[in-house]
Amino acid sequence: MRLTYRCFDLQLTHTFTIARSSKDVEPCVIVEIQHDGIVGYGEAAPSERYGETPQTVVSFLRNVKLDRFSDPFQVEEILSYIDSIAPENTSAKASIDIALHDWIGKKLGVPLWKLWGLDKDKAPLTSFTIGIDTLQVIEQKVREAAPYPILKIKVGVPNDEQIVTTIRNLTDKVLRVDANEGWKSKEQARDKILWLEERGVEFVEQPLPASDLEGTAWLRKHIHIPIMADENVTRLSDLQRLHGAYDGINIKLMKCTGLREAIKMIHTARALNMKIMLGCMIESSVAISAAAQLSPLVDYADLDGNILTTNDPFSGVEVVEGKLILNDYPGLGVSERMLGFQH
Repeated sequence: MRLTYRCFDLQLTHTFTIARSSKDVEPCVIVEIQHDGIVGYGEAAPSERYGETPQTVVSFLRNVKLDRFSDPFQVEEILSYIDSIAPENTSAKASIDIALHDWIGKKLGVPLWKLWGLDKDKAPLTSFTIGIDTLQVIEQKVREAAPYPILKIKVGVPNDEQIVTTIRNLTDKVLRVDANEGWKSKEQARDKILWLEERGVEFVEQPLPASDLEGTAWLRKHIHIPIMADENVTRLSDLQRLHGAYDGINIKLMKCTGLREAIKMIHTARALNMKIMLGCMIESSVAISAAAQLSPLVDYADLDGNILTTNDPFSGVEVVEGKLILNDYPGLGVSERMLGFQH
């Protein structure tokens, strides 16, 4: 097996602002695993929130020695080895996992959703994210999101109420809210969520800092809509301690090391009677299409990271009026449409 990788800057349609950061460009690392004349694509979308940058991803990938394995079907052995190279580095690990699964699907000639026995027609609607901005730009974003029936609103700033009111005055669509750890006390979060309930918000994501699990458990008893864990959940080992504090989890391939672990998390969350969302970072169609292969298994999807960019170098899963449309091409179902990356 031969591993290659290349860095690429995804350009955002609008400045993307959440409670803790603001960006116009989001770098990713595209990975290729070549074997037996077949190329499997993967992607790392590193987040500084989890201690990763493009530089740390490249540094990790330089230490990967896939030539010690003779067959990409040795997924358990390969990914156990990848996980052992260094702790954390979850998006770097995810890039290998995704590329292996793409290769396997292509080798077998089937899309991953079919390989896993799923019904692609059960893929859910994805939400469309409205980042923090001026009220005028937020109005523009809501109009641009006309084809999407579900909006995910980023909050966690002093004028949260103005943002939500502005959006609610423009639309009666389903609204979901993500505070990205932006509310700093359980009382503040309670008051915000009780107000949001009156505006018909479906659920709230990560209202408090991940370190305040006790406060989140208290909060859950004082509100009436579900709360979902995002920054609080990275890998499978997190689920048991979150049970009772959260109603559900947001699984992101970049946080959990890829598809293999995501499947385990989905089944474990089901056993714990927790709701499941599939989320994303700002990503190309490689990582988005990978997550979408699992989407028939989950309750909610927030897989719009590629839609928020202007220069997605791949095509793959499509979104039609918010509905994730999985194709019948093998593996991830992606194809490269921008050539000339620098390896």
